[in-house]
Amino acid sequence: MVKSGVKSVKELNLEDDFLFAKVMTDESICKIVLEKILAIEIKEIKMPEEQKVINILSENKGIRLDIYVNDDQNMVYNIEMQKGRDTELAKRSRYYQGNIDINMITKGSKYFELHKSFIIFICTTFDPFNEGRHLYTFENLCNQNPSLRLGDETSKVFLTTCGTLDDVDQEMLEFLAYIKNSTDKVASESKSQLVHKINEKVQSIKEDKRTEVEYMTLLERDERNREEGRNEERRSVAKNLLQRGLDDEFVFETTNLSLDEIKKLRQELELN
Repeated sequence: MVKSGVKSVKELNLEDDFLFAKVMTDESICKIVLEKILAIEIKEIKMPEEQKVINILSENKGIRLDIYVNDDQNMVYNIEMQKGRDTELAKRSRYYQGNIDINMITKGSKYFELHKSFIIFICTTFDPFNEGRHLYTFENLCNQNPSLRLGDETSKVFLTTCGTLDDVDQEMLEFLAYIKNSTDKVASESKSQLVHKINEKVQSIKEDKRTEVEYMTLLERDERNREEGRNEERRSVAKNLLQRGLDDEFVFETTNLSLDEIKKLRQELELN
């Protein structure tokens, strides 16, 4: 039973993380999507690893990547579906790049072991740079001579469904439209073989009875994680208030933690 306000599996579009990850674990689809976005040819890719977690040091902020793929040349491709507006997307791409690089080599390795990498964000509700483009590609260049590339072999690509300029071909436009509305009707109106192939996979996933179980399990896990995060935040606020000398009743009214929990925190802080 799907909670009120939560999409059912049948209602999911490709812009929804769960469906996107399921579709992109199909090697052939993942390959042609990458080829389309990057305008390159890829001989073959290794099995995509969905929701790859990189946490180099326990005290650092870890990242969970939607799709992380290697090809036969050991190039690395990271694709993120960005549904909500993110004003820090550029800095986030920088952070992802750093983590992916560190994950790529071990202590004592040579820098040449850092493989070429592409970080791709597909934005479905906003234009990240407000220039009306559907596609933005960034590489490190020399300010004094823009034709001179740094040669660090890193690229950051931002694709958006909100573009207005005539900067991509018709197949890309139809792919972007399908991301927002992943239905048989939209697919049937498209001439794109890419859209048709993705739609076949989408409908197969939606018809699979196991998908609903997996989807609900994931929703429940995410809700538990959010609740744990909220509880940790309340505990942090409570500790701060206790350290400032405020009484248990005030902390209770402010954080909604139980009085027993507040007393335990006071004991942990040795404030009795």
